[in-house]
Amino acid sequence: MLVVTTEHIPGKEYELIGLALGSTIQSKNIGHDIGQSFKTLVGGELKSYTAMMEEARNIAIQRMVNHAGSMGADAIVNLRFATSAIMSGAAEVMAYGTAVKFL
Repeated sequence: MLVVTTEHIPGKEYELIGLALGSTIQSKNIGHDIGQSFKTLVGGELKSYTAMMEEARNIAIQRMVNHAGSMGADAIVNLRFATSAIMSGAAEVMAYGTAVKFL
């Protein structure tokens, strides 16, 4: 399935189907959390958190694609992400866009 961040797909005409979305909630791993706490003392990238958020985005995108597919979509336009803290140590990542069907 084609997924784009743009509003239009050059050379394609399509009809709008509706909102496609996918989300996941990820929590910190206590083992990684201890190691990353020390990293905040010296500064730099928190690589295990970066990897966790990348995995969360990939899961959210796949769930959004599955949702769009269940609606009969050929593509998703205007892909966006949103995040929010659910509780201490847990965050939601949501991917959403407009499901479209090619004419």
